[in-house]
Amino acid sequence: MSAAAESRLKALDAVLDAQPASEVLADELFAVVEALGAQPTLRRALTDPSTPDAVRSQLTQSLFGDRVSGATVAVLSEAARVRWGTAGSFITALERQGVRALLRVAQEAGQLDELEDQLFKVERLVDANPELRRTLGDRRTPIEARQALLGDLIEGRVLPTVASLARRAVAARKRTFDLTVEDYLKSAAELRERAVATVTVARPLTEEQQARIKAALSRQTGRDVNLRVVLDPGVIGGVHVTLGDEVIEGTVAGRLTDAQRKLA
Repeated sequence: MSAAAESRLKALDAVLDAQPASEVLADELFAVVEALGAQPTLRRALTDPSTPDAVRSQLTQSLFGDRVSGATVAVLSEAARVRWGTAGSFITALERQGVRALLRVAQEAGQLDELEDQLFKVERLVDANPELRRTLGDRRTPIEARQALLGDLIEGRVLPTVASLARRAVAARKRTFDLTVEDYLKSAAELRERAVATVTVARPLTEEQQARIKAALSRQTGRDVNLRVVLDPGVIGGVHVTLGDEVIEGTVAGRLTDAQRKLA
C-alpha cells in the first residue's frame, strides 16, 4: 500500500473513531457496502473524480441521510470526499470502517483480547476442515447460505462480535476467508498499536517460549506483538514466523528446502 493510500485510510479511521462505538454503525456501513456493490450507477456517482469532492460528499447525505444514523453519514461523507482511485478502493475503505466499528465495540467492552483469540480459533477451524473451507469459498452458493452454515457452527460459542465478523469474512474481501480474517486481526492489533506475528511450530509452545519469542519480535519491531501460534508437524522442528511482509525461517524443513534449492 502506498503512503498516500495509507494516509487516506488513517484519516477515515479518525472520523470513525470520533463516533460512538456501536453495532448499529457497523451494520449500517456494511449495508451501504452491499448497496454500492449491487448498484454500479450509485458506485460511480460517489467515486467519479470529475465531480467536485464537496459535491460527492453532499450526495451521500442526500442519499443516506434519512436512512442511516448521523455517525454513519459522517463516515460516508468523509469517504466520498476522498479520491480513492477506484470504486473498489472506496468500497474496501468502507468495509474496513464497518469492521473497525465492531472491533471498537469489543474494545470498549474490554473484550478485544477475547475477540482476537476466538476469531483466530474460528479461522483455524475453517482452515483445518477442507470441505468447510471449500463450501465457504464456493461463490456458486448464495452467500447467505454460506454465512448461515458458519453461523450454525459458532453461534453461542463465541462473542456476538466474533460471530458477526466471521459471517462478514465469508464475503472474502481479501480473496479468501482466512486472509480476510487475518486482515481483521491486523486491524484489531492496530487499534492498540500492536503488530501481529503468526508463529508456526511442530509442537505447542510453553508460556516461557512464547514470552521469549514475543520479547525478541517486540525488540525488532519496536511495538508490542500479538502471537498467533499454528501447529504444523510439517515444520519438523524450529519456528517459522510471519510478521507482516517479513518471513523468518528457522525450521528444519525450511533449511532443507533452502539447501535443495541451492543444490539444484
